[in-house]
Amino acid sequence: MRRDRKTAWWRHITLAALIVVWAMPAYAEDDQALELAKKLANPIASLISVPVQYNYDEFGGVNDDAAVSRLNIQPVIPISLSDEWILITRTIVPLVDQNDFPLDAMNESGLGDITASQFFSPKASSAGGWIWGVGPVELLPSASDEMLGGRKWGIGPTAVALKQMGPWTIGFLGNHIWSVAGDDDRADISATYLQPFVSYTTKTKTTFGLVTESTYDWEAEQWSVPVIPGVQQLFKIGPQIMQLSVFGKYWAESPDNGPEDWGFRAQLTFVFPN
Repeated sequence: MRRDRKTAWWRHITLAALIVVWAMPAYAEDDQALELAKKLANPIASLISVPVQYNYDEFGGVNDDAAVSRLNIQPVIPISLSDEWILITRTIVPLVDQNDFPLDAMNESGLGDITASQFFSPKASSAGGWIWGVGPVELLPSASDEMLGGRKWGIGPTAVALKQMGPWTIGFLGNHIWSVAGDDDRADISATYLQPFVSYTTKTKTTFGLVTESTYDWEAEQWSVPVIPGVQQLFKIGPQIMQLSVFGKYWAESPDNGPEDWGFRAQLTFVFPN
C-alpha cells in the first residue's frame, strides 16, 4: 500500500512542478509583479491573500502505512490602525483526513482545531530595514471529532521579524501556546513553534525557498522538525492574481510513531492587492 502511495505522491509532485514551469512566463508583463512576489515572501505584508495549502504525510512505527492529508485554509488580512501601525490577522483553518491507522477510531475526517494570530506591526521598517510584528495567538477547540483536535482552548504570544535585501528574504516566525481551558480528560498543551525561513525571488517572479516548521511539545518532551524546500510562481488568470507553490517535506525529527521520511505540500494562494 505504501508503494502505491509513493507512486501517487511522485505523480502529484511531477504534475505540480510541470504546472509551475508552465506558469513561469505568466504575469511577466507587469513591472509591479516582482514587488508583489516579494510581498508574498513576507508573512506580515500589507496584502490580502488566501493561501489554500495541501499537506500529505505518512507515518511510521506502530502507525506504519497510516497517512494524513490536511487542507489548510489560511486567510491573511491587514487592518490599518493608524498612520504608523497595522494589524495583520493570520488564521489557519484545517480540514483533516486520517487513514489506515491501526486504531480504527483515529480514521476520521473533518475540521481540526483552528489557530488564529494577530500581529501588530509598524507600517515603516526599522532604520536597519527590519520588518517586525508581535501579538497574541489563540488555539480554538473547533475539531469536529475528538481524534482531530485537542479539545483545549489555548493562548500565547507570537512574533515575526524579517529583512528583505534585493531578491532575498530572511526571517523568523515563532509562537508558544499554553492550554488554559477545555476537557480535563485531555492532555494539557504547552508547545513552542519555530519557523526560520529564507527565500530568493527571481525576475520571472519565481521564488525559491527553504523553511523549517519546528514544534517542541513541552508536555511530551518531543520535537517535530520538517524541513521544507520549495518553489513558488506568481501568475495571473484573467483579473485574478495567484501564486502556485510546490514543496517537499522531509521529517528530520518527529515523535515516535509520528510522520516520517518525505511528505508533500502544494499551495495555491489567491492574492488581492490593495
